[in-house]
Amino acid sequence: MKIYFHLNLTGFSNCYIVANEKTKEALIIDPGIITESIIDQLESNSYKLVAVLVTHNHGSHVHGLKTLTKIYTPKIYGADWEIAGKETNVITGNGKIRLAGMTVQYITLPGHTADSMVYKIGNVFFTGDSISAGRIGSTNSSYSSHILRLNLNEKILSQQENTVIMPGHGPPTTVGAERRFNKDVNYKDLEPSQFAFSSHD
Repeated sequence: MKIYFHLNLTGFSNCYIVANEKTKEALIIDPGIITESIIDQLESNSYKLVAVLVTHNHGSHVHGLKTLTKIYTPKIYGADWEIAGKETNVITGNGKIRLAGMTVQYITLPGHTADSMVYKIGNVFFTGDSISAGRIGSTNSSYSSHILRLNLNEKILSQQENTVIMPGHGPPTTVGAERRFNKDVNYKDLEPSQFAFSSHD
């Protein structure tokens, strides 16, 4: 698996290309803007774009979809039907899908928005705006903030310390770093059984 990072200067959000070198297939996570460098990355490596994953329906993470779908025909996944209307493959809850020859785990993580979703591929979490280096996502109420913290503790920070976090904004980080230094989270070292959630293939 190769991960290519692209910065959307309009919304200062991160867009990722995740490529399978064996199958020469790729997916894009959070296409806030589609630039020539993104297209060149796909074309120069002869990658077939098979899917787009959206962490949540905010403009700086989805504005590039219209441009992208004029050039390619990827399947679009997210928790909000309004991302791409009838073209959206709506996913809810926790589960797994097979895309570009890779297993993609999707985990619902409400708090920042009701439709917030995180994706785990291999040892890497793509977390959108739910968590970034030293911060958690903004919320519109104290209750939403509480729910977000609970979800982060249960579903993200319970993972192995070396699990990489690729956020929607800012630099990459790790689960271990966020446990230690992210004061917004107040991570508690609870028993692993308390973090269990179901998934399906």
